Amino acid sequence: MLRYIFQTNDDAAALIARLALGFVMLPHGLQKTLGMFGGAGFTGTVDYFVSSGIPAFLAVLIVIGECFGALGLIIGFLSRVAALGISIIMLGAIVTVHVKFGFFMNWVGTQAGEGFEFHILAIGLALVVLIKGGGLWSVDRAITKSA
Repeated sequence: MLRYIFQTNDDAAALIARLALGFVMLPHGLQKTLGMFGGAGFTGTVDYFVSSGIPAFLAVLIVIGECFGALGLIIGFLSRVAALGISIIMLGAIVTVHVKFGFFMNWVGTQAGEGFEFHILAIGLALVVLIKGGGLWSVDRAITKSA
């Protein structure tokens, strides 16, 4: 089982998918953990999720998963685990928040909230990483090459 988590090859498509997803998710994770880019920081984000009805332990997992999952994707360490975590977070965001606003993002500011098109793209990239692994230039690849 552990071998499958790290197993990957020199796949450029996996590299592109994991870097794209990692670099897009990292600022969102930094908003939630450190309050960067106008975010509420760790305590503010967890408090917000809890006030929205999400249990505290899940709120903490979301914050940690989004930030450290993105970092894991960028360096290619535990790529499948990070991609799975981000997929679950994105699916949860769709179901709990964004589905009521429809598919499209709020590009012109006329909706009450954001649709879920971004989340579908993130899940699609994560599925590539789940299937292919970390790919080229990943820590996962270095681990499996040396084993």
